[in-house]
Amino acid sequence: MASEQAYSVQPRRLRWPVVAALVVLHAAALYGLARAFAPDMTASVERQVVAAFDITAPEPPAPPPPENRSEPDEGAAGAPGREAVAKPVAAPVPQRRLREDVVLPRASSTGTATQSGGAAAGEGTGAAGSGSGTGSGNAGSGRGGVAVSKPVHISGSIDNARDYPVPPGGRAARRGTQVIVRVTVTPEGRARDCVIVRPSPDPQADSITCRLVESRLGFRPAMDAKGNSVPAPFYWRQQWF
Repeated sequence: MASEQAYSVQPRRLRWPVVAALVVLHAAALYGLARAFAPDMTASVERQVVAAFDITAPEPPAPPPPENRSEPDEGAAGAPGREAVAKPVAAPVPQRRLREDVVLPRASSTGTATQSGGAAAGEGTGAAGSGSGTGSGNAGSGRGGVAVSKPVHISGSIDNARDYPVPPGGRAARRGTQVIVRVTVTPEGRARDCVIVRPSPDPQADSITCRLVESRLGFRPAMDAKGNSVPAPFYWRQQWF
């Protein structure tokens, strides 16, 4: 009995993790053999398995259609406004009555009697149409004409040092001095009635200047409003350098 108990073997139960690991190893070995000897068949099986587990995401729901909103009514045009009418404005009646002009009788248009105002020319001092004295100006016979243009020097010159004698002390004593004379230019354009307006330190040279202006210089005479030549004054300045 002792020997039978020594050699008795009790069966051991396999564990589930070990069984699962063995199954996976055999399946992997079989898959490797099938992949090596039948690659087309394994690829087809793989596609079927992947297609069985392929999960397609559902498409998102379509957005709801926009809500139809009616446009607000803009309204009809308003009634036209009343036409503006300006308020009448009237000048106030003056409190004080204006003086009325006195109606005068009409003057007689015929006859020559001086009492009625129809005379061509009266006998008083203010009735003359044109006088014959020196103050008549426009139509008189005197020298009352008014010049509207001045005389203009147009010819002749006084620029020769030999015309003047050498003063005491030499020509340097007269250098830088001047004389101003006034003449009357006649309607013929000649200088007359020379007068020394501003003398120089040399009276002899001043007298010579007057004589030369009257004898050498020519002028365009002054004109009156009617274009007639009239006498007019002219000023000449002689300076020595």
